[in-house]
Amino acid sequence: MGSITDSAPLTLRPATAELRPVIEQLAQLYRHDMSEFLGHLPAVDGTFGFTTLPLFFDEPGREALLIQYGAAPGGFILTRPMSEGGTSISAFFVVRALRRRGVGRQAALQLLRFRPGAWAIAFQEVNAGAARFWRGVATAAVGSAWHEETRPVPPPAPATLPEDNWIFLSTGA
Repeated sequence: MGSITDSAPLTLRPATAELRPVIEQLAQLYRHDMSEFLGHLPAVDGTFGFTTLPLFFDEPGREALLIQYGAAPGGFILTRPMSEGGTSISAFFVVRALRRRGVGRQAALQLLRFRPGAWAIAFQEVNAGAARFWRGVATAAVGSAWHEETRPVPPPAPATLPEDNWIFLSTGA
């Protein structure tokens, strides 16, 4: 088990087949966190379903990245191409021990800066921490050159889910 140090390097690693089980384990923590806002309950075996997770390993254009904090897994990022162009951050997770330490912000900015282009980031306003986080990241990445829209969650999601807020920005050519 690792411990937190202020000097641990933060890296984003593409999730190879060898790292897939790590992402799958961290995804359970992510789904647990999101259950507070989305009302998901675990299955009878105690696990949270995440039916789209395999797509990020198997479907061209989608990607899973491990946020590595020193030698320890610190979280993950899932990205996918948008039908209208650009890339969407579909899921973003940082383990609780590293939250409010700048690790998430550093990982998000590293992704946006090292992969220039159009980006779309969705979150629910009811998740106040995510709303503050993503608006702060957008401003740090591109100043005021971003905009936000509210959109209903598309089917087959239940209509009872809160609307998605989307931030759109471009980090250059």
